[in-house]
Amino acid sequence: MRAGSLALRLFISATLVSAAVLIVTGIVLSTVYREAVERAFDRRLDVYLKTIVADVANSGTGAMPEPTTLGDPVFSFPLSGWYWQIARVDGPGRQVKTSRSLPEGTLPSLYERRTEPDLTGLREGYAKGPAGQSLRVIERYIDLGEDGHFVISVAADSGEIEEEVQGFNRALSVTLAVVGVAILLTLIFQVVFGLRPLKRMLAALHQVRAGQAERIEGRYPVELAPLAAEMNALIESNREIVERARMHVGNLAHALKTPISVLQNEAAARGGEDALAVKVREQAEVMKGQVAHHLERARIAARATVTMTTEEVGPIVEKLAGTLAKVYRAKGIAVETEVAPGLRFRGERQDIEEILGNLIDNGCKWARSLVEVTAAPAEEAPGGRAFFTLTIDDDGPGLTAGEQAEALKRGRRLDETQPGSGLGLSIVTELAGLYGGGLTLERSPFGGLRCVVRLPAA
Repeated sequence: MRAGSLALRLFISATLVSAAVLIVTGIVLSTVYREAVERAFDRRLDVYLKTIVADVANSGTGAMPEPTTLGDPVFSFPLSGWYWQIARVDGPGRQVKTSRSLPEGTLPSLYERRTEPDLTGLREGYAKGPAGQSLRVIERYIDLGEDGHFVISVAADSGEIEEEVQGFNRALSVTLAVVGVAILLTLIFQVVFGLRPLKRMLAALHQVRAGQAERIEGRYPVELAPLAAEMNALIESNREIVERARMHVGNLAHALKTPISVLQNEAAARGGEDALAVKVREQAEVMKGQVAHHLERARIAARATVTMTTEEVGPIVEKLAGTLAKVYRAKGIAVETEVAPGLRFRGERQDIEEILGNLIDNGCKWARSLVEVTAAPAEEAPGGRAFFTLTIDDDGPGLTAGEQAEALKRGRRLDETQPGSGLGLSIVTELAGLYGGGLTLERSPFGGLRCVVRLPAA
């Protein structure tokens, strides 16, 4: 899952949603459990409260009653955490009776705090008790008419509630953490498994681009099948465009060849003394060269646009080096080669042969004794395309920086004593450019010229 990938985006979004759901679930479950624990605790307190209410109601004396039926010793131990209190709220003064567990002071009154009672008239809440205890308090107001108005309270240390809730929260946290890890593993599997067809499609498309296949093959999910079909249709459409371009190039070549030949023949028939005939022959020859050059360029451009073939570089280099070494044997030129194993050119064989042929031939023309040809992978270009470099060095006189720029101009010859048309380097430049590469001229370590061509690798 690399930065910016679809897999990472899916994983992060699903993880954030899952984390939010787990957090909300944890909060809701903890809140529901706390309320359940409080209700259970309040029911225990309510049992004592109803017993005291019954004792107060049955006293019938109007005096402060003494509960006699609680039967629980926790209300007798000082500061035990369990307390009851009876407060008479009518008449002069405030009469209060408390359990023995509350040796001094009184319980906070929810009635005096104006806490709203529920539908049964019961008030409940938390309050600060003796010795800094946090108490859970339930309270009921009863009206006995002439016998008095009383507020009866029962309270207990809320630590039991907190301990139960905290224990539940710990267990809940561990459970949700395990569930979260399981969800993460499931998400990773889901993302990897779900995006696997895309990786297969990418591999199939790479095979098409590398010339190892003619179309995208294989079965894909219904969401990707239309995309694969459209890509195959595009590949087929490009192939048809290339074929039509080749056909038109051939037709144009044949259409122009005859008129140019007629002009040359008519000019030749006029004889060598006719100035007009000489000029016509000269310009017809230029036209013939120009037409051949531009038709070849159009043919290569159409072919390089959709390249489906690859060629191994090593055998081509060895073959051309051997051939040109024989051609220039009389000059004593040695052509040495060094090619990285497994290097392949993503293009058509005749194009790399033309590039190498021009450059090695040019090196042999100017070399004193040595031409060296090397081929090695280049650094990866932006967009992930692979390239390699062809380097041709000679030990000839070389070129200055200004002469190097002039040499790359089409038809420019720096020395008329050597045979040639002056189109070799410009043809190499245009061919390399059509494949997304280029040609540069430098000073060779042997003292002559170094030509470096960058071409796409398979």
